[in-house]
Amino acid sequence: MAQPSRSLSFGITRQELVLILITMVWGGTFLVVHRAMQFSGPFFFVGVRFAVSSLLLALCFRRYLRGMTWQEIKAGSLIGLSIAGGYGLQTYGMQTISSSQSAFITALYVPVVPLLQWLLLRRAPGLMSWCGIMLAFGGLLLISGPQDGELGLNQGEIATLFSTIAIAFEIILISRYAGKVDVRRVTLIQLAVASLAAFCFMLPNGESIPPFNSAVIFSAIGLGAASALIQITMNWAQRSVSPTRATVIYAGEPVWAGVVGRIAGERLPAAALLGGALIVCGVIVSELKLKRKKRGAESDAPLQD
Repeated sequence: MAQPSRSLSFGITRQELVLILITMVWGGTFLVVHRAMQFSGPFFFVGVRFAVSSLLLALCFRRYLRGMTWQEIKAGSLIGLSIAGGYGLQTYGMQTISSSQSAFITALYVPVVPLLQWLLLRRAPGLMSWCGIMLAFGGLLLISGPQDGELGLNQGEIATLFSTIAIAFEIILISRYAGKVDVRRVTLIQLAVASLAAFCFMLPNGESIPPFNSAVIFSAIGLGAASALIQITMNWAQRSVSPTRATVIYAGEPVWAGVVGRIAGERLPAAALLGGALIVCGVIVSELKLKRKKRGAESDAPLQD
């Protein structure tokens, strides 16, 4: 059962405001990961990142671990596998593309959600979803720098594109189980599973443990703390914020990543910036159809799986 949320004077609930702040932090992590790829393999780094997150949450929530249910283990495991796939492929891609490019391509997970619902649940996307998908696809064309009329995706862009599918599953799964499980226990499980899965993915990727490097360690600790904060906040806030409103808020993530990347010296060509803007517009437009259907209600209802 969704918990009531208090609305601030400018029409944003407390939970939505927290998600906005989290999105700003989330956007800033792209540059940190991009820099860390100079010293570490992608899946090892993701594994360490979420191992740190798991340890921090285990220390904070150790007294709440009793009474863990099978539903919480199932929910945490499924979400954790999605996180490992999403963050692992995203980090893999950042070996060859900039943090700004990665953030804009990652935002494609929002219009991917209605496509997954269509394929898995036979729930066809509405007109606004299709408009958003087309805008986002046009943005992807511009970011990837097509040549001779062909989509010129490199290896990093392809990996990041596949990561959006896993991230879309993460959002859907979090929304499905929100309010039905203990947020603290499920968040701990999902981060621990994500860490273990990422370490397992090192084998097919041919990764070995890199030499000790302080930049990797400090980055992993910092991002581990940020990941713990992000995941626990997402699970808490989405108990009363619908997937529709949450994904619109998350649309700001690549914008913040682009701002941080720009400050750090990344320079995307004008076509890529236009492509990023089209993707953000596509993200927002793709969600308008759900919002329009919910007019007359006090708040958006969660997606039903």
